[in-house]
Amino acid sequence: MTAALDFVAWLGRFVLAACTACGRLALFCVSGLSHIVRPPFYGRMFLRAIIDIGYTSLPVVALTATFTGMVLALQSSTGLSRFSADSAVASLVVLSVTRELGPVIASLMVAGRVGASIAAEIGTMRVTDQIDALSTLSTNPMKYLVAPRLLAGLIALPLLVLIADILGVMGGFIIATVKLNFNTQTYLRNTLDFIQTDDVVSGLVKAAVFGVLITLMGCYQGYNSKGGAQGVGQATTSAVVAASVLILAFDYVLTEMFFAR
Repeated sequence: MTAALDFVAWLGRFVLAACTACGRLALFCVSGLSHIVRPPFYGRMFLRAIIDIGYTSLPVVALTATFTGMVLALQSSTGLSRFSADSAVASLVVLSVTRELGPVIASLMVAGRVGASIAAEIGTMRVTDQIDALSTLSTNPMKYLVAPRLLAGLIALPLLVLIADILGVMGGFIIATVKLNFNTQTYLRNTLDFIQTDDVVSGLVKAAVFGVLITLMGCYQGYNSKGGAQGVGQATTSAVVAASVLILAFDYVLTEMFFAR
């Protein structure tokens, strides 16, 4: 009986802690997004965030997308050839890349690189009292540190995913035509016949949501870090893990919204 009561008490504490954490995150998100549309706007911080999130992440996203398209074409050809459906390789590659793999793979790469960087930077400012110094100087930390990064993530991720889509489809095209001996014109015609505007738009919408999630978790974990260098390290790890899990969870939710019939 005592063990059962202890379990119920632990479960209650867990649920309350989870609800409290979700509430704090929701309030932090609403506050950060609201500062985007309210003056003043720190353009220099926004441009810096755009460069950090978009430009410097381009090489790793480009390489990942290209090799993902190559592997996808190779594996799909191996599987579809068993059913004499080689002609479906082009459609499978372009739909998989634009709908799912482009947004998800690019976002996971950015989460591992940018989410950790944001959490470490803001976390260091928190434990060294620089955020308190901003408040002392009548500068709102949410508007100066969080809002520009959220807006940059919202804009930069769709641009990265658009490039990832192009390179992923190109990688599949190279493998299909060079290694698998597909006819170039036939492969391109099949690709263009199956791709639709909704496929690309859905991937870009996902990318925008994922961009906000990545920057949100980096800012939130860093902003609430404590405990010196160890706390900053924990905030960095938590930001990457939480952003990756949320990307996969929201990917299902958005896919259900766009393509469920």
